Amino acid sequence: MSRAIEIPAADGSIDAHVFTPNSAEGPLPAVVLFTDIGGLRSCYHEKAQQVADNGYAVLMPNVYYRSVRGTVVPEGKSFRDPDVRPTLFGYAGQLTPEAQSRDFAALLKCIDEEPEFADGKIGVVGYCMTGAFALRMAAEHPSRVAAAAGFHSANLAPAGDPNSLVYVVGSIEGRVYLGHADKDELLPPDQIARLDEALAKAGVHFTTELYKGAAHGFTAKDAPSYDAAADALHHKRLAMLLEEAL
Repeated sequence: MSRAIEIPAADGSIDAHVFTPNSAEGPLPAVVLFTDIGGLRSCYHEKAQQVADNGYAVLMPNVYYRSVRGTVVPEGKSFRDPDVRPTLFGYAGQLTPEAQSRDFAALLKCIDEEPEFADGKIGVVGYCMTGAFALRMAAEHPSRVAAAAGFHSANLAPAGDPNSLVYVVGSIEGRVYLGHADKDELLPPDQIARLDEALAKAGVHFTTELYKGAAHGFTAKDAPSYDAAADALHHKRLAMLLEEAL
């Protein structure tokens, strides 16, 4: 089950969706699910519902609400098409750490006010570019985020980046799971090692797993890199993390 909602935010109104199990009776632990660079679309609605069916209320916002509402990629097109990608990168360019922080505050306020969400700590998961969002939200709201996960994440710890997550993950109090695509050009081994070192030095409870043979975007059913076995493993790992943390 899902319903569309509008979330007041500092930079406008976030169009979002709330997903719950069909059998839901009363509020459930909250999970924020950030889409990949392709934005809201059917395969992510399916993914959010699958997470919800494990016993959660899932909030999936449109990360591009400042630029466009609803589905971002035109009908019949792919987010990987060369005539679509520049538009998406333009939208994504607005999602600075400061903009993300303002959105995190709005999402938490929504969770506190909407009836589907139980009181208490939450989980957050991101894909591709939003794997970094999940970690940053956990770092900025350590008392609220009990679990943070990222799958086929991109650019988590570029060398020389003043906004790198390595400078903020030390405040994370929740559990972290990172499922990386094998030989992912958007997250090379040096970045994985750099982030792992920062998490370890900070004493964060984290797990890093390499999905051998899986390419970037392995959970996106509308991508040519989709890998059914890796996607199934991602759902298993995410379910385990949320169950143990929430």
